[in-house]
Amino acid sequence: MIKYFAWFSVLGFLFISCEKKTAELTDEEYAKLSEEQKRSPKHAVDGIEVADDRLELTLFASEPMMSNPTNMDIDDRGRVWIAEAYNYRTALNPRNPTRAEGDRILIMEDTDGDGVADESKVFYQGNDINAALGIAVFGDKVYVSVSPYVYVFTDADGDDVPEKKEILFEGVQGVQHDHGMHAFTFGPDGKLYFNYGNEGKGIHHADGSPIIDPLGRPVNSQTQPYREGMIFRMNPDGSDTEVLAWNFRNNFEVATDSYGRMWQSDNDDDGNRSTRINYVMDFGNYGFKDEMTGQDWRARRINMEDSVFQQHWHLNDPGVVPNLLQTYAGSPTGILIYEGDLLPEEYQGQMIHSDAGPNIVRAYPTSPNGAGFDAEIINILDGNSRDNWFRPSDVTVAPDGSLFVSDWYDPGVGGHAMGDLDKGRIYRVAPKGTGYQVAKPDYTSISSLIKLLQNPNRATHFKAFMALVDKGAEAKDALEKLYTEAESRMRARAFWVLTKLPNGNDYVKTAASDSDENIRVAALRAYRINKMDDSEFLMNMAADESAAVRREVAFALRYHSNHEVWLKLAAAYEPGDRWYLEALGIAAEGFWDEYLPKYLETVGSRWMESQAAKDIVWRSRASNTAELLGKIILSQPGRNNEPFYRALDFQSPDAKNKTLKALLANAPEEDQLIILRQINFDPNNPDNQILSLARKTASSIPDDRDFLDIVSKYRISEQKDRLEILVYQNESNQHSQMAANIFASLYGMPVIEAYFNAADQEQAILAIQKFGAIDNEQMAEALSKIYLDQTKSTEIRTAAAEAAKGYNSEPFLWELAKANKIPADVLPIAQKILLSSWNGNIRAEANDFFGDSAKQAYDLTKMLAASGSVENGKTLADTYCLACHQIADQGIDFGPGLTEIGDKLSKEGLINAIINPSEGMGFGYETQLVKLKDGTEFTCIVNSKTENDLVVKLVGSSEQKIYKLADVESVTQQDESLMPKFPLSESEVVDLVSYLETLRK
Repeated sequence: MIKYFAWFSVLGFLFISCEKKTAELTDEEYAKLSEEQKRSPKHAVDGIEVADDRLELTLFASEPMMSNPTNMDIDDRGRVWIAEAYNYRTALNPRNPTRAEGDRILIMEDTDGDGVADESKVFYQGNDINAALGIAVFGDKVYVSVSPYVYVFTDADGDDVPEKKEILFEGVQGVQHDHGMHAFTFGPDGKLYFNYGNEGKGIHHADGSPIIDPLGRPVNSQTQPYREGMIFRMNPDGSDTEVLAWNFRNNFEVATDSYGRMWQSDNDDDGNRSTRINYVMDFGNYGFKDEMTGQDWRARRINMEDSVFQQHWHLNDPGVVPNLLQTYAGSPTGILIYEGDLLPEEYQGQMIHSDAGPNIVRAYPTSPNGAGFDAEIINILDGNSRDNWFRPSDVTVAPDGSLFVSDWYDPGVGGHAMGDLDKGRIYRVAPKGTGYQVAKPDYTSISSLIKLLQNPNRATHFKAFMALVDKGAEAKDALEKLYTEAESRMRARAFWVLTKLPNGNDYVKTAASDSDENIRVAALRAYRINKMDDSEFLMNMAADESAAVRREVAFALRYHSNHEVWLKLAAAYEPGDRWYLEALGIAAEGFWDEYLPKYLETVGSRWMESQAAKDIVWRSRASNTAELLGKIILSQPGRNNEPFYRALDFQSPDAKNKTLKALLANAPEEDQLIILRQINFDPNNPDNQILSLARKTASSIPDDRDFLDIVSKYRISEQKDRLEILVYQNESNQHSQMAANIFASLYGMPVIEAYFNAADQEQAILAIQKFGAIDNEQMAEALSKIYLDQTKSTEIRTAAAEAAKGYNSEPFLWELAKANKIPADVLPIAQKILLSSWNGNIRAEANDFFGDSAKQAYDLTKMLAASGSVENGKTLADTYCLACHQIADQGIDFGPGLTEIGDKLSKEGLINAIINPSEGMGFGYETQLVKLKDGTEFTCIVNSKTENDLVVKLVGSSEQKIYKLADVESVTQQDESLMPKFPLSESEVVDLVSYLETLRK
């Protein structure tokens, strides 16, 4: 076959020689280095703290050999493969520089055994792999993940030049988006595992046909229950592709251990400190969006969690698998299970994870807890105290058991831009004095294959696994010996190969009675993969003493009706084990109407006295669950019933409303507000009983937010005085704005304009400041009547001009400016608003209209060297940032939170985010242009899109607004950020950055 892009062989090799380097400088010596010295490869390891003094960090490769590594793999020869991203996000941000030839897949090798790469070659280069996010090398196949495709390159003759490139999957959305397709890994079961983030939306085979689940449903974000980020597995040739878990945000990589269990990190930070680590239960919903509505975590709901990180993942909702661990602020990347013995014992068998946001590499030792796990954190590498450009993008294990870390190396992380194009590093972590030596693997003899099967490097494990499967019965005795005599994880590896032999199911049954519960877990996972069907086997396993084993039995029931086995599992449930409860729910999906009545019958008529029974009803989705939840609520008046009220949201709307109406007649008075908040209400066809209760209750609602929700939902016009008080209060600007908008919708603009014309000037100005926050054309016109009227006082006109801002108001102001109708004394105010407009078109036109004097040029070098005033910076943040960002408990939750931004971005990254906001839009905060079928257009942030609704946040508001999808013409992502370029001087930018740098955890 003609070589695919064979001209790469002409390029030959790039030889780079560098000296092996380990950290030597003290803190004082490092501080004396210039910025240029700190950023140089010579001092790369000096910028990173090694937390374990038994370990040594060395630099394996760096620029100019390579740059911007997004993902890494190591083959069985110990060579490091990386996917580069020089052409990062050019599809989304055309301002980013590009390499015309496209991005590269590189192979780097240490040929002389000194622990430093001295040879680099290009395996493939092209614009079709720009900003690839995944690379995996398995035998003669190289899997490259670059949305919308997964490519498989074949190098059958091993000359490092691919003969062909094929599409394995297509249709993954999120082109050049970090929330799209991610890397593949090899599982111990002979399968490949992979995932995509919440931009993926769906996945298709190369012929365009969708992945189909066992019920015939296409696997995409529009099909219940599938949402957001997902995990899949398949055979190496792409056949038998299965979806395994869903509703993640940006699950960058999935890792498997030798028992077949899955582990993963998930990014939902954006200043909200909600990054997490997951033990991934098969068929689990992981709670990024509301399971039923698709709304994000900010949507108010009954039984809403107290802390933000719990709210983010809907952890109080039935049907959501719990998190293993919160790592709070971060931008998590590569993850693996370390199953070598070179590193110290506490790392063996544990997760190791790189997190680019806080510049850190960690281990997460786990311990069993019921059907789930607990975990702790051990730091391995930390760049935050010295070099916060250290952005570890991946971790990989070499054949000798050493740990390799790729470093994207950049002043910022996330968003649509990068601050450095040319740098990138690869590090090696190993016990001190341990050289990097990789022997040539022998895949011919069975004895060698048995040894290679136990190698911690996935590429080696893959080739040994496949070779042993090919050997078949010839390898049986050696595999059985390994299964009998080795330690637990290596026994499991032997077991998986044995299950591929002709009598593989016999080994599954043997392993099911093993004394090691982890081997029994593997047996049940193999039962499913081998598509066994044995009710007696499952019934026996359902009696296992281990909750972890019974959890796996539950997964085996998914899609298969077997109430006897499920009832046995349910009888063993112990209250408090949320992992187990969710496993029961996973098993019962589709069969609740069969299982739940039989379960309650076994418990007996006094089932409400059993906490276990109440928990199972709370989790259930039977047609009579709503009625049962109502009985539980009535049985325990005065107690915390909010979890059961929340569970009603997961039942059919009709059943939910019927139960809530019945509760109105019998529930205690303190529950009435909950019912009013929760019950479905159509203002065009109102239920008069509910409306009457809402009117009666409104005046006595103590919580302001509850009051606003009820007044708005039921359009109660009798609460004008309290609404007005909320408009004028100073404690919560968010509540003030909500109250102003509700007030305007109920009483109209004439009433508000009368306030603007109050005889008391101080009161009139206050009314302008408070009601002027309403962002629509009607308010913009009302304010213009004031600042255009030169007979009014300067103070009144100034207040009106300063209030004339907002995305929907500024077009009106702009038209007046273009027509030269704005008086000279308030024109500077109008200029400042227009030059920092949320609307990119207005901003650009205003820059041209007001001339060169309105444009600001910045000297980045000068600003980086300058020191600013933290106090002045805080004032600037209060003025500009809090309108759309939260800092601690201040501000509006519209854009990404800034509470810990000093830990996430370097000084250069912060400056760039302020002066070039469109180059660093946060994920999930991209500007979207929505066009409605009635001709209305607006820009916003899209929180979610369900089968029926488009849920958005409008500029400068933390509130969600819902539009019917049937009314939406189109939703188009824009290049311009919703964050304006504020008209700040160089010194003001430096002051603002100086303050933002203090915002750390």
